[in-house]
Amino acid sequence: MKKKDRKILQKREAEILERLANEPQVRATPMMNTANVVYEVSDRVEATAWGGVAAMHQLARAVGLVDALDERVHVLKVHKPYHESDHVLNVALNVLAGGTCLEDLELRRQDQAYLTALGSTRIPDPTTAGDFLRRFGDEAAVLTLMEAINAVRPGVWAQMPVRERRTAVIDTDGTLAPTTGERKEGMGLSYKGVWGYHPLVVSLSNTREVLYLVNRPGNAVSHEGAAAYMDRAIARVRESFREVWLRGDTDFSLTEHLDRWTDDGVKFVFGYDAMPTLVKRVEALPESAWQPLERPAPTSKNAS
Repeated sequence: MKKKDRKILQKREAEILERLANEPQVRATPMMNTANVVYEVSDRVEATAWGGVAAMHQLARAVGLVDALDERVHVLKVHKPYHESDHVLNVALNVLAGGTCLEDLELRRQDQAYLTALGSTRIPDPTTAGDFLRRFGDEAAVLTLMEAINAVRPGVWAQMPVRERRTAVIDTDGTLAPTTGERKEGMGLSYKGVWGYHPLVVSLSNTREVLYLVNRPGNAVSHEGAAAYMDRAIARVRESFREVWLRGDTDFSLTEHLDRWTDDGVKFVFGYDAMPTLVKRVEALPESAWQPLERPAPTSKNAS
């Protein structure tokens, strides 16, 4: 961003803060009073509410994501006219522009300034986008897509300060995703009595990036299939971080893997069920074995 543009934005921000800082006063007339606004249509000017998509697409190109998608993901036999990267970014940018479903892509297709920002004459319509997504018919195909995205992460992480690349904390959890559909493929009844899915989420806590997302039926247990994806995450972050920690709740205390992870130099913090034998051993410990847990003072960022 140019220096003069930054100054303009700072000035506008200051003006907004000044407006909102005024104490409410008793008024005889309504606050809203139409200003003297003139509407003009220009052949030379285009406007869109989603101008940031151009910056996001430039970022995707700069970090190598566009090339990685086209080189690693092969679900189209002919690119007429769209490539795999066009389809993937089309869906991602639709979400960033406030879209909640494939049908919202039609709004993007009718936004001339949006298309101009992406340097594209057209983008896939909802039907074409749906056909592309249905080509990912099994877990292997989806995994290929995720690994293509993950392949460019080390290059981005390398730009982080060294102090921020000392320890990677990998979080693993399951999250319930209800659905209003009654016959959607793969759905199941969760322990809460809700029909839907139970995706596994493996993320890098340092940057809040989702490394792996695995869809599962709603009746799947949280740790189902988790170890394999945790191993993939460990291998991925080791390219950029000196130390790796795993973190999760009691469902991820996978005792059959703990020794293996320890031997591999991986550290972990998992919850553990208070089984009677374990409680008995803990209560038998001497008083000297205990020490107070010092919790950091809450800040404006994490206070709730």
